[in-house]
Amino acid sequence: MAKPKTVYSCTECGTQQSKWGGQCPDCNAWNTLVETVAVAAASKPNPRFAGYAGMADKVVVQNLADVTPDDVARTPTGQAELDRVLGGGLVPGSVILIGGDPGVGKSTLLLQSLAMLSEQMSVLYVTGEESLQQVSMRAHRLNLVAGKVRLLAETNIETIIAHSRKELPQVVVIDSIQTVYTEQLQSAPGAVAQVRETAAQLVRYAKQSGTVLFLVGHVTKEGTLAGPRVLEHMVDTVLYFEGDTSSQFRVVRAIKNRFGAVNELGVFAMTEKGLREVTNPSAIFLSRHKEQVAGSAIMVTREGSRPMLVEVQALVAESHLGNPRRVTVGLDQNRLAMLLAVLQRHGGIPTHDQDVFINVVGGVRVTETAADLPLLLAVLSSLRDRPLANDWVIFGEVGLAGEIRPVQGGLDRLREAAKHGFKRAIVPKGNVPKQTQLDLDVIAVQRLDEALDIF
Repeated sequence: MAKPKTVYSCTECGTQQSKWGGQCPDCNAWNTLVETVAVAAASKPNPRFAGYAGMADKVVVQNLADVTPDDVARTPTGQAELDRVLGGGLVPGSVILIGGDPGVGKSTLLLQSLAMLSEQMSVLYVTGEESLQQVSMRAHRLNLVAGKVRLLAETNIETIIAHSRKELPQVVVIDSIQTVYTEQLQSAPGAVAQVRETAAQLVRYAKQSGTVLFLVGHVTKEGTLAGPRVLEHMVDTVLYFEGDTSSQFRVVRAIKNRFGAVNELGVFAMTEKGLREVTNPSAIFLSRHKEQVAGSAIMVTREGSRPMLVEVQALVAESHLGNPRRVTVGLDQNRLAMLLAVLQRHGGIPTHDQDVFINVVGGVRVTETAADLPLLLAVLSSLRDRPLANDWVIFGEVGLAGEIRPVQGGLDRLREAAKHGFKRAIVPKGNVPKQTQLDLDVIAVQRLDEALDIF
């Protein structure tokens, strides 16, 4: 068999070169030429040939209304929190990419899931970073009943697919995609071309065989998945495994999901026996101070379809620097600067000579705008040294004109607050339920100054 021809493609303009160079001769971009396999262009059929019409007859064009969606049965993984993030379970032929920091628990989570799935289907765990003995030691340490889990220590993609076609597993885990290589390319494993080519072959195999495929991916120092961006486009679901190794709590967040909602959140706790599901995450993100503490506000954030109670803490102290510090953990620092400007302009409360530190308890990251109002009230509480009541819950978006805008899922947020015993809620006027039997005193505000007057 002839060896496949390799070319070097520019990631910026797409031009192909026969030799590698530091600079693309077409677009003049530096270090953008990556090695790839040359694909022979298919010869264009001649319309004068009779076979041209025959080729068109093999392809059926249908109206969208005539195509009935298949009700695909999902397979539970045995981990309810993981099923929530996946949209209800595993879909045959789906490809799932999960990334996270080293040591966060990616391999542990997948090995636990495979041990549960092995009781009802055939599974294969392909390890490229550990030996079979190391995987066995982890399973023994976690007390997993994993006798039916098939193991393979291999990094060559052709060998992996050949064994998969022989074993015919229903679920395959590749740990990790950065260690797999193909003989068609000369670059080292983990290179852009290797990751793209091996992932394409695995995705093609999964779609053709109906196998559920898990790909473990490394992350860069910025927290994004290493490798080409096209890797996230090729797969069906992208999950990020977040969490500080110094904390026992881990969060699995769906960034992309073709079979469910995005931004769904699954919460786990790392224990000596592996990852344990946290069915009530609101309880772990609340400090529940015995006494009222200044600078603390309780908000209800929404991750996917799940409302969750989170404590926002603020510390405001006099600054001795020419440029006061604005530090946030779990929130956007630029949005904090904007909200402090709104507080000064429409609330008459300046903080230009104060250092402001913001922290979201539990290590959770809040990206939605419902944290605006509780953040400002927490800042004001710390600045005035006046604590908010422990039974208050707050949420709402603050606009640049000082208006309080409604947020999505207001009723679900109020129900979550009432379930945990909160008695009063300060919410935007647009989120006040018309008819409800909640044991909760709902106070509606339209402007920032109204919320400050209540405080």
